[in-house]
Amino acid sequence: MTSKGPVEGELAKDFVLESNSGEEFKLSEHRGKTVLLSFHPLAWTKICAEQMKSLEEYKEKLDELDAEAVGISVDTVPSKKAWAEELGIDNTLLLCDFWPHGKMIKEYGIFREEDGFSERANILVSPDGKVSFVKIYPIRELPDMEEIIKEIKKLRGE
Repeated sequence: MTSKGPVEGELAKDFVLESNSGEEFKLSEHRGKTVLLSFHPLAWTKICAEQMKSLEEYKEKLDELDAEAVGISVDTVPSKKAWAEELGIDNTLLLCDFWPHGKMIKEYGIFREEDGFSERANILVSPDGKVSFVKIYPIRELPDMEEIIKEIKKLRGE
């Protein structure tokens, strides 16, 4: 584990963010499920697009594991809405931490001050609300969803 990000085993910080669909997502309301917080630097960029499309592609597999994924960045709601439509993302929420700029991302310890956006990261929150997995990826590396599926299965004792 890297020194950035939350500590595995600690209670995940609760947050409320607006999504591309206009609905609010409150982490604590999803207790009982594993939640993948998939952070990406900016909408409308190639690797970020691939990362968010992979969440959508794995939606059915995540559902089978009683898990859900959300994408998170500092972009605005209108931008995320248009981007989701452009990418054909219909079933995965893309959350906006626009204002106060990056507040939630900063609370999670993965804000890149020098760039004004988040690290590329995946954080798994277990059904009991604790951080169970943290991985910060090189900014130009696409996260591996198979790795996440394995971590979710491990969490479930499979």
